[in-house]
Amino acid sequence: MTPNDMMAEIRDANLSYLMLAQQMIRADKATAIFRLGIAKEIADLIEGLNNAQILKLAGSNMMLARFRFEDSSILCMLTNYNKERSLAQSHAAILMAGQKVEEIA
Repeated sequence: MTPNDMMAEIRDANLSYLMLAQQMIRADKATAIFRLGIAKEIADLIEGLNNAQILKLAGSNMMLARFRFEDSSILCMLTNYNKERSLAQSHAAILMAGQKVEEIA
């Protein structure tokens, strides 16, 4: 994969993330804040972006979304748990709910 291809993939991922995040926030802000792991202020900003702003932000050369799994046990629970998948997902959701939301410094 060339650097240009990688940048195009990052832009596509950013655009998809922003569009999904905005749609989630507009449908149910409280649930979106929890699922996206963002602060209310960031949710308000994303909700208010127009199409041109979304495209400009998506064109950034860095990923806007990142993994929320600071603890490997959560990732392992979601990927390797063979018994009662719904129970594992619920347990992971509880653990993630206890994590702090992302802050932009």
